Amino acid sequence: MITPPGIHHSRPTADQLAAAHDDAATQIADGIWMSRGLSNAYMISGASRRIIINTGLGFEGPIHRALFDAVDDRPTALVIITQGHYDHVGGIKHFLEADGSTQVAAGEEWATWRADNDRLATFRAKRAAFAFLPRVLAGIEHVAQRFPDADTSQGEITPTIEVSAPLTLDIEGVRLQLIPVRGGETRDSLVVWLPEQKTCFTGNTFGPLFAHVPNFVTLRGDRYRDALDYVDTVETVRALGAEVLITGHWDPITGADLIDRELTHLRDAVQHTHDRTVEGMNDGKDVYTLMREITLPPELDVGENYGLTRWNVRAIWENYAGWFHARSTTELYAVAPDEAHPDLVRLAGGPDPVAAQARRRLADGDALAAIQLAEAARTVDPDHVEALQVLHDAHRSLREASTNFWEQAWLSRQIDQLTPTNSEPTS
Repeated sequence: MITPPGIHHSRPTADQLAAAHDDAATQIADGIWMSRGLSNAYMISGASRRIIINTGLGFEGPIHRALFDAVDDRPTALVIITQGHYDHVGGIKHFLEADGSTQVAAGEEWATWRADNDRLATFRAKRAAFAFLPRVLAGIEHVAQRFPDADTSQGEITPTIEVSAPLTLDIEGVRLQLIPVRGGETRDSLVVWLPEQKTCFTGNTFGPLFAHVPNFVTLRGDRYRDALDYVDTVETVRALGAEVLITGHWDPITGADLIDRELTHLRDAVQHTHDRTVEGMNDGKDVYTLMREITLPPELDVGENYGLTRWNVRAIWENYAGWFHARSTTELYAVAPDEAHPDLVRLAGGPDPVAAQARRRLADGDALAAIQLAEAARTVDPDHVEALQVLHDAHRSLREASTNFWEQAWLSRQIDQLTPTNSEPTS
């Protein structure tokens, strides 16, 4: 029996993500408020002070602070960071009281992610720019106009509470539990559970979009995430029996049965991908075969707007087996896979016939083969007009068929870079 369609069909996608820009915080439950951003910030009003969960990017901090202050401008007793990525940490300085009374809670491996952020800041900024730079620049401009004197630099956390095991806190009349998990983005992730309200904050523990498959490694470059850790994390949250699930984006999910169903599907989808990948590895299949063969059955209807099953197959394979795929001896040496392409192109008669064959492959519906051939032609003539045009058209073809945020963003970037300057697109 096929279950009803998942809620991801009716929730916004990553294409609609935007930096903080709202004029008012949104009340999402009794005493709980949300400020939207590239990752949402949340406020819980306590008896005499407030609790903040996540703080956005550095430039978003002034907006989150202003929107929450308009509702409750009392001092901040506690800031909880659900993971160490920039979009959860950056605005923290706007919520720390000058007298040092604000506590900061984070998972015990927070220093690992802070160090990664520091040592790879330039690399990651360049690698993520194709997907998020327009949104970030628009957000920075908006904040500059709205709060021209605000400090918009990226903040860093120094936790006063490092959570290595489930921890119950009673703060300002609010009972909450901090549960460390190794979820879909970082190993320092925290889940915040309000047992009396049956409400769970997960941040981006499951990935930015719920309920979509996560990225077990990102296009921008990040540490591999473990599929079985993810399954355990989903089960940890599912066992809470939440009636309200508050994620890193969009509105809360309400209803215990709905939440249980979606978490069960998400768990089973990842377990299915993991198990089929491991079976294929043991059967001697290469990673590309498995990427083609492994799909999710209809009864495991979860979204793929942010992550893709085929990417996760490769991530699982490489997380277990590493970078050596045993396809060619050249993998062991400092030689690029396309090192011999100029020789092959010249043997074929030069870039013209290779580009022509690329065009034929594209006409036959094989955009990937067309890209491989056109890229080979450009190893001899980087400015070859027809090769560039085939690449442009092939990427457009792939983009038209894609429903994934990261894939579309990458393909759009390539299209912009591959448009020949002296030729109009042919498709």
